[in-house]
Amino acid sequence: MGITECMLPLCAFLILGCSKNESLNEIPDKTSPEGRTEPVLSDIQYEVTQKGGTEPAFSGEYWDEKANGHYECVCCSNPLFDSDTKYESGTGWPSYWQPIDDSAVSLHSDRKLFRTRTEVRCGECDAHLGHVFDDGPQPTGKRYCMNSAALTLVKRDK
Repeated sequence: MGITECMLPLCAFLILGCSKNESLNEIPDKTSPEGRTEPVLSDIQYEVTQKGGTEPAFSGEYWDEKANGHYECVCCSNPLFDSDTKYESGTGWPSYWQPIDDSAVSLHSDRKLFRTRTEVRCGECDAHLGHVFDDGPQPTGKRYCMNSAALTLVKRDK
């Protein structure tokens, strides 16, 4: 391959208006007609929400959080879960027995890790949040096992 062929990807990158100083962790704001990019995510937030990663158990900010409020998507601020549905699952990730409403999240089949699981994504921006399992408490019997990195807590007074 000649030097000209090697330079094609770089030329395409520059022609499209990208600069080497742009953060790779910027995600498109799908509601913006200008296609602006915000918010800028931390490395772990980007890995979890955009690449389907998982933060280590007992490492996230909210796994043992007890404050009253609701949890929003870190990417688009879509309200996802209320603290009234949060419970201690013993897994090391924040767990909820139901989302704020059915449209807050979307569910998808995930066949990674040699088994089928149900992936949970944001109902607005499609960011990966975690997985849901059928071993949660009543009244739903569900355990929405989320990554703290995908969430932002908005506190409220009791």
